[in-house]
Amino acid sequence: MDKKILEDYIDACAFIKDTEVEIARLEKKKRYVQDKVRGSNPDWPYEERSFNIGGTTETVQDSAALAKERQILDEQRKIAMDLKLGVEEWMKEIPFRMQRIIKYKFFNRLSWEEVATLMKCKGGGESMHREFYRFMNKK
Repeated sequence: MDKKILEDYIDACAFIKDTEVEIARLEKKKRYVQDKVRGSNPDWPYEERSFNIGGTTETVQDSAALAKERQILDEQRKIAMDLKLGVEEWMKEIPFRMQRIIKYKFFNRLSWEEVATLMKCKGGGESMHREFYRFMNKK
């Protein structure tokens, strides 16, 4: 695991949420219409009847374009989800202290000084920074 992937984790999580919103927006583009028509019963006795009909207003081209857009969004969401799950699996394997440091620094986007304060480190932000980089270079 490297620092770049940790930084991408936050963006991947946000991207997943944004993609789900975009997919929902695409689904709303499909407009369903309903109407009633009058007709006759095809068998004897012929009598007037009312029938409900419904369907979408989109054309075949619209439908294909929406399906392609949805497929691209699904593929992008899968890539982001794989990165997110990879980071979360890796986080389970590292010491709790380092998990806390990474969560504060990368997931909460705090400064090294703020991380040191939360971790009650007397050495300050530079000490936290060195501890993190020693850990990452050791892996």
